[in-house]
Amino acid sequence: MKTNVNLKPYNSFGFDAVAKHFAEINEIQELESLIRSDVFKHEKYLILSGGNNVLFRDDFFDGVVVYINSKGIEILHEDGNEVVVRAQAGEDWPDFVRFCVGKGWHGVENLAHIPGKVGAAPVQNIGAYGMELKDNFLRCEAMDLTTGETKVFTKKECRFGYRESVFKNELKGQYIITSVDFLLKKDAPLNLEYGNIKSYLEQNGIERPSLQQLHDAICAIRDAKLPDVKQIGSAGSFFKNPVIERALFEALQKDSPTMPHYDEPNGKVKVPAGWLIEHSGPSTLRLASGTAGSGTAGATSWKGWRNEHVGVYEKQALVLVHYGGGTGQDIVELAHRIQDSVEEKFGIRISPEVNFV
Repeated sequence: MKTNVNLKPYNSFGFDAVAKHFAEINEIQELESLIRSDVFKHEKYLILSGGNNVLFRDDFFDGVVVYINSKGIEILHEDGNEVVVRAQAGEDWPDFVRFCVGKGWHGVENLAHIPGKVGAAPVQNIGAYGMELKDNFLRCEAMDLTTGETKVFTKKECRFGYRESVFKNELKGQYIITSVDFLLKKDAPLNLEYGNIKSYLEQNGIERPSLQQLHDAICAIRDAKLPDVKQIGSAGSFFKNPVIERALFEALQKDSPTMPHYDEPNGKVKVPAGWLIEHSGPSTLRLASGTAGSGTAGATSWKGWRNEHVGVYEKQALVLVHYGGGTGQDIVELAHRIQDSVEEKFGIRISPEVNFV
């Protein structure tokens, strides 16, 4: 265990934050030893996976940061069209997806290029392009941070929801996921219906895409609209897409007939948060003179808005970015302003996907 470790390399926003204690976990035995240690028992702790969905509001974490870096992928079972594969929690998620696609296994290809690690994926129930992690999740193993005992969680026990799981709610901070098992297919229909996958394939002359071509298309689409965190700090999509009552959607549609939407099984409607943010802006806020804060003058849309340190990415309004020299609180304040303006214009309160620490 190290002390006073700068967390800048361990969070994709690139904020300077120092951890009082820092423990890198490469083997499950190291985690067991850490849980038994006096420092862990008496200090608060933070489980840090890829650091791609974390916002440090302060410049010091007064406790133990546990960085999960365990590696390993293995086939547990293979029968006919099915394969069960286990990935250790510290495996890089994009690398894991590439591995599966390279083997010809269907089930995670639409989740390509999402930054993070395997162990964090169930916590957030990551999703993209019409697919969620829960769709091909089988089970996971997690360690109780009080007893050190390992428990297997089934899909039902994980209580997956839209960017939600039991690990993000009732059991938050009580377990560390150590491995995840997936049930994948050797042959299955490709999901091309969400977002601009079809248009990208058409533009590139691909009529019947292979699994690899779909994976590569999604990577290219994401690269075109998301910043490289090595150049500009971000956490990817900052807000969840809100799910609203159909009556509210129909009322909004009268004034905004081009508002994109996706029908939900429960009769409600999902609206892209990025569209709501792009169609609102600082000028929609009825704030007292001088309280709006600095930034792009006269902006009617948040898309491309920026001040010296933080802003909204010019290619995707759902992405808040850190240009350098800022603090986590700068992002928090910007996020609150965006939430207020969207709510004022559309009557919808959007919620962050990112975890505030």
